[in-house]
Amino acid sequence: MRKRAEDSGGSGTRLVYSTGGEAERRRAVVPVAPASRGKGIRLRLEARPGGRVVTLVLGLAGSDDELAALAKALKSECGTGGTVKDGIVELQGDHRAAAQAVLAARGLKSRI
Repeated sequence: MRKRAEDSGGSGTRLVYSTGGEAERRRAVVPVAPASRGKGIRLRLEARPGGRVVTLVLGLAGSDDELAALAKALKSECGTGGTVKDGIVELQGDHRAAAQAVLAARGLKSRI
């Protein structure tokens, strides 16, 4: 049994795929607090499912390009993989001490 165009909103077409539109506009926007209001740069250890451990570097200020460059330096110095998500640098494994040393060499104070 086919649905009539009147039943589906009257547009006469059925949307199969979209890269934008109403769904994008309805998505909730989560405000990001500026790094200057927080507690400074924090290094935190987080356990992921399966026993994996990730070092998070929180409270970094700067553009996406600057964060990507800092993440690249941290990954290179720590000899590990990682990524930048929502202004947070994630490093695979427990690298809090090494990350703190890299940040100190760049003149950034951080707390574990």
